[in-house]
Amino acid sequence: MAAVAQCVRGALRPRLPLLNVALRTSPRLLCAATQQKNTGQNLEEDQNQSQNEQKVEPSSAEKLLAEEKAKLEEQLKEVNDKYKRALADAENVRQRSQKLVEEAKLYGIQSFCKDLLEVADILEKATESVPKEEVKDENPHLKNLYEGLVMTEIQIQKVFKKHGLLRLDPVGAKFDPYEHEALFHAPVEGQEPGTIALVSKVGYKLHGRTLRPALVGVVKDA
Repeated sequence: MAAVAQCVRGALRPRLPLLNVALRTSPRLLCAATQQKNTGQNLEEDQNQSQNEQKVEPSSAEKLLAEEKAKLEEQLKEVNDKYKRALADAENVRQRSQKLVEEAKLYGIQSFCKDLLEVADILEKATESVPKEEVKDENPHLKNLYEGLVMTEIQIQKVFKKHGLLRLDPVGAKFDPYEHEALFHAPVEGQEPGTIALVSKVGYKLHGRTLRPALVGVVKDA
């Protein structure tokens, strides 16, 4: 055993100077390693800080994209508003056109009706001019003529009514400036002022619109 111990000490003795050198140089190595470690940590911290700053402060490209998005959204809003206004205008035009078409259908015969009113007036005057006491069986020709005039007048009023043309004979009614035209004002005993006492010429309305006002005499205060 003693011989083995001596052999081991003999083998280690030549290596002792190398171990001492390693121990002497190890502090420098440790400082260098520590500095490298600190440097790596500092770089990592700088990178983390720069990444955080990039997250907090958006880049110029992101700002441009946000501004462009806002502009596009504003343009889209304007286009939608213009589109809605255009739809509303088109609907108004359609309704006005439809109303004009309907009015043209209703009142397109207005001029023709005015011309026929003259014929109706002549028939009415013709029947009124025939003496009623002369319409007898002893005068068959006059009787037949009178009855023909009456039937023609009745028929023409039926045709007028069929097409929306109504006769206005407002004796005793209140005076209405939209339907009547006053020829004179005179006091009439027993009648309320403002009422119609006399109709000089009957009026007509076409689908509720006055085509020809009635010519009347109106009662006034005494």
